[in-house]
Amino acid sequence: IIDLEKTAELLLKACEFVRDVAARGEYILFVGTKRQVQDMIAEEAGRCGMFFVNNRWLGGTLTNFETIRRSVARLKEIQGMKETGKIDLLTKKERARLEKELFKLNTNLGGIVEMDRLPSALYIIDPKREEIAVREANKLNIPVVAIVDTNCDPDPIDYPIPGNDDAIKSTRLITSYIANAIIEGRRFYLDSGTVPVKEEKKEETENVEIKEELVEMSIDIEDKLDEEEERRRKKEEE
Repeated sequence: IIDLEKTAELLLKACEFVRDVAARGEYILFVGTKRQVQDMIAEEAGRCGMFFVNNRWLGGTLTNFETIRRSVARLKEIQGMKETGKIDLLTKKERARLEKELFKLNTNLGGIVEMDRLPSALYIIDPKREEIAVREANKLNIPVVAIVDTNCDPDPIDYPIPGNDDAIKSTRLITSYIANAIIEGRRFYLDSGTVPVKEEKKEETENVEIKEELVEMSIDIEDKLDEEEERRRKKEEE
């Protein structure tokens, strides 16, 4: 059972951390390759101007960054050939091969094409699934923020957020808070280049708001489970 008060407290702490990272003009890399969170990860990362991996974590994305950058350069090269029309001068077979290569590169690297340096933090949904990403970040001393379910080990995570990483509604809610904090930090960076000062009253208000949303979400999930149970019971009676 996940303690929602603890979730709210640790989510607020994680938000404060990513806000400060963004306020220094640094990157936070969003990682979530589960099918049910792929689109949401791309949307929220895009909304706050960060990079993302939402299909497959390629081994060495962090620890072998130069090799990854060469793959990105290849992606850009093929894209350039398409944009200039050079690809149309090739044979049908060669075009098909390059189109296939471009699709594969875009699928795996499309979210980090413009990431020209290592991120200063990772935000991960389901660190158990993204174990390689966590290990690479730990090896390079890159802090990890993650939604940690009951089946995950929180020890390798610097900023764990207790939560159900299979529930779309809860992962979206938590991720939206992370993205909003990054947007706030980026605004400070772009406007003044200074790290925002923590305001105690604002923090208390945010904590209450987070708790209320989490409780509301939890009640909504319980209601749906009750409805499903009722439908199942009626079906059995028939």
